[in-house]
Amino acid sequence: MTNGYLFREYLGAQSTGVRFSDVPVNPGVSFHYILAFAIDYTPVAQQPTPAPTNGVFSAFWDTANLSRADVAAIKTAHPNVSVMAGLGGDSVLDIVKVSFAPASVDSWVANAVASLSRLINEYGLDGVDVDYERFAAGVSVDTFVECVGRLLTRLKAAFPNITTSIAPFEDDTVQRYYRALWSRYSGVIDYVNFQFYGYGANTDVPTYVMFYDRQTGFYPGARVLASLQTGKTTEELGLLSPDQGIAAAKELLRQNKLPGFFIWSADSSKQSTYKFTYETRAQEIVANH
Repeated sequence: MTNGYLFREYLGAQSTGVRFSDVPVNPGVSFHYILAFAIDYTPVAQQPTPAPTNGVFSAFWDTANLSRADVAAIKTAHPNVSVMAGLGGDSVLDIVKVSFAPASVDSWVANAVASLSRLINEYGLDGVDVDYERFAAGVSVDTFVECVGRLLTRLKAAFPNITTSIAPFEDDTVQRYYRALWSRYSGVIDYVNFQFYGYGANTDVPTYVMFYDRQTGFYPGARVLASLQTGKTTEELGLLSPDQGIAAAKELLRQNKLPGFFIWSADSSKQSTYKFTYETRAQEIVANH
């Protein structure tokens, strides 16, 4: 039986062949896989450069290894597992950077509701995570807020049991869009997957906790998840290490501030020397609360 605490893991964006079954699942937590990503861009095979489709989402994750049959199988094997779709992300398979680029609020929302409803039904998905990281020139904060807010409102109405989240990070532009979204539509957003692993390698535990407190202030009332990133890029880029993320999570739990934890990503863990060590450790922290 789960204790109400949450662990989430992104997977499928890097085409490493990672499967749901590669990731250890602790039965004591609510476990969310987040498929990375569903994107409103044209398919890679359709033209040389993928282009925005105004809210018509397609599955760009590794569908060969993370199919609808695989979704059904992992949920049957582990009753505490749910599967979400991440929306947007950094790029379309490293070919072109993803930008939020609606033609209009009404048309984008109509297309997004229809296409994501199809994906939710086709794959048996349990929610969506909004992870746009760039905004096309001329797209206002209000446009983003109304597009995403109305999308989540309509999906919640159509699928009352889905879980929704947003995934901002420390960037003035990004924060302006997401904080405005939270201010107006927090009632249809269940979690904030804040990308704390974007902070520097000099982030000690007290500083991580300070960053966490600051973000909970920016998203008042939110269930803000702590996070870490696996893979060699943390060392290469001088970013927060997985060990720093684990140590900070323990301190946040000690202070009774931690509703859950997420990791980017299972693809990186599969390729790393330590494999899924940090997934196991992070789940143990929240499972043993």
